[in-house]
Amino acid sequence: MSPNPPRADMPEVSPAVQEDVARLAATPEVRSAYNWLRTKEPQLAQWQMEMARIPAPPFGESARGAWLAERFREVGLDDVRIDDVGNVFGVHPGFGQRYVALSAHIDTVFPASTPLNIRQQGSRLYGPGVSDNGAGVAAMLGIAALLRAVRLRHSLPFVFIGNVGEEGEGDLRGMRHIYSTPRWKDSIAYSVVLDGAGADTIVAEALGSRRFEVIVRGPGGHSWSDFGAPNPIVILARAIDTFTSIPVPASPKTTFNIGVIRGGTSVNSIPESASMKVDIRSTSMAEMERLEQTLRLALNRAVEDETLGAEMRSHVQRRPSGVSCEVVAIGNRPAGELAVGARILHVIRAVDAQLNNAAQVQRASTDANIPLSLGLEAIAIGGGGSGGGAHTLQEWFDSNGRELGLKRILLTMLALAGAGE
Repeated sequence: MSPNPPRADMPEVSPAVQEDVARLAATPEVRSAYNWLRTKEPQLAQWQMEMARIPAPPFGESARGAWLAERFREVGLDDVRIDDVGNVFGVHPGFGQRYVALSAHIDTVFPASTPLNIRQQGSRLYGPGVSDNGAGVAAMLGIAALLRAVRLRHSLPFVFIGNVGEEGEGDLRGMRHIYSTPRWKDSIAYSVVLDGAGADTIVAEALGSRRFEVIVRGPGGHSWSDFGAPNPIVILARAIDTFTSIPVPASPKTTFNIGVIRGGTSVNSIPESASMKVDIRSTSMAEMERLEQTLRLALNRAVEDETLGAEMRSHVQRRPSGVSCEVVAIGNRPAGELAVGARILHVIRAVDAQLNNAAQVQRASTDANIPLSLGLEAIAIGGGGSGGGAHTLQEWFDSNGRELGLKRILLTMLALAGAGE
């Protein structure tokens, strides 16, 4: 989750919602739940480290999904199942046909071969994935376990979801599948997404993104005898120079990144192919479309310039260049925005006021993009504690402050479900 600066146009929290949350927080059942949570940090840390030691690269989450399904059964959830793409579900019963969903993605950005040296030092955990999204999954399991240990009245049932495909080229495939499945797409009334650590943000707006793999192919050859043949790496370099020179607006905020470049076999070979991966993000669909068009034009111009230059450099008779360029879409995350008057937004802000927690409403790219793009009520928040080094081998999580995050999640879920009604 990579948030943007906070919004400043939020209205006051509904007094009625604030009163409901205050009454809920004062009940003996919720106070008992707080006491229970206070004792469970060792178990949460153990779950967090166990999960982080199981590789879960994009499209390779099955072992971690099986682990989570077993934990769902252990904490007493009903109807535990894994769907066709690997999402893991468990239900805590209530009344009515609609659900309050609590989800956390189980995949990571790290290849399956990544050394998973997960360790604990005091209140800190270290290792790839311990915060993103070990913090979210541990918090989800903590809330699920609490519901079996402490009797809490609520009307709507809860569905707990460990979803796949949030990171990178997973392109939100787990959440896309959930919201295209008849059982869930019309029955989830509210979706609370847990992503990473912290308790200081509310993601209520979906940051859109488009991702592409650009592949340039040429005839290749020997650096001496075939000098003059178009070079795919040089074409990419020309295209990058042109593309990255384009101005982008600060409002609506728009960004681009070239994150991966591949190509070539040896220093004395003209490569037959080269590729790069490009990420475009914006709060504006029009800006994303403009940058995509600019990228395509930059590539076409680079192919023309390198082909002409190669012909001028060549020491041999001119020949067909055989250069081709392909732009493959590898990610398309939809944008969306939660209505200012949405109940879920009033609830989470009332919960923060009740807990004296300062949190800002922000825009980011998370699993909440999917329900938000469909006009449904969803937010993404952290699992408590603090973390850093996400997407690196130096990732860390500190459990200090986790209790606040868990209280926040619990109160939000109960308020949305109609606790005690």
